[in-house]
Amino acid sequence: MYHNNSIRILTGNSHPELAQTVTERLNVPLVPCTVKKFSNGEINVKISESVRDEDVFIIQSGCQDANDNLMELLILISACKTASAKRITAVIPSFPYARMDKKDKSRAPITAKLVANMLVVAGCDHVITMDLHASQIQGFFDIPVDNLFSEPLMLSYIKRSIEGWKNSIIVSPDAGGAKRATAIADKLGVEFALIHRKRDGKAVDAPERMEILVGDVKDKVAILVDDMIDTGATLSLATKTLHEKGAKAIYALITHGLLSEINMNAIERLPIDHLVVTNTIPQDKHKDGCSKLTVIDISPTIAESIRRTHNGESISLLFGEWADSGNVEVL
Repeated sequence: MYHNNSIRILTGNSHPELAQTVTERLNVPLVPCTVKKFSNGEINVKISESVRDEDVFIIQSGCQDANDNLMELLILISACKTASAKRITAVIPSFPYARMDKKDKSRAPITAKLVANMLVVAGCDHVITMDLHASQIQGFFDIPVDNLFSEPLMLSYIKRSIEGWKNSIIVSPDAGGAKRATAIADKLGVEFALIHRKRDGKAVDAPERMEILVGDVKDKVAILVDDMIDTGATLSLATKTLHEKGAKAIYALITHGLLSEINMNAIERLPIDHLVVTNTIPQDKHKDGCSKLTVIDISPTIAESIRRTHNGESISLLFGEWADSGNVEVL
């Protein structure tokens, strides 16, 4: 039984603020460790306290420098394994390479499977992640994977912060996110819409446009739901389409705000009321340049999943009464 051992939480350089918030909620100290680079770019890890026979959780998100952050995580796992940790859980709020989950064209790599293999080979015993791009990624592992959902947080945000949500319509920007959007629409008792993205012509660089396949957004509050925003191209096309079709107000609720190639001033100019993301990825630099950006704190969910895992309790309860009773914390 693992709950006889103490929780030991470590983190690399990907998201130290989230790790600090989680440890404060659990009332356990962060294990001091140094993760830095040699002059040739190799990563060096030094863990300053014993983790022998302990239940170790390593919080590291796949953001910004995804390759460096992944390598840091693998080296931290390996260091804990050779230091005789009893169990090692990788807590990866945003799973790296999650979009490369299938062979969609000739000679395409399935990199998400490679990442899964690397984590297991490094010595990982358990993975906790959030809103995987495709839930079948759990099947790439031969170890337990807990895929947490941001859905309860999003539902609470909609009910508490979106005026007129009872006259809203939940919109999926593509067919892949239809299941996620319909689940939220069913729980709110509102309608659902699906947008289809297509090119005007057969050329690779032909202009893209979107059309609404299912649902009517006219005079309704349109709530766009997706798992990830990177360049913002989908968001831009979708919001303009919804605006043209007569949506009264437009909100976008997206779990992983990568926002890697996006000019935040472009978000300001879009016909959108709020872009809501979680802090699975650090958002400090994005918040400064955009008044429409709202960040929801996921640290309560991460902290509770760590506590339940350590004590051998069910994590499924996180999506029931526990989620309904909790307040959404906006950063």
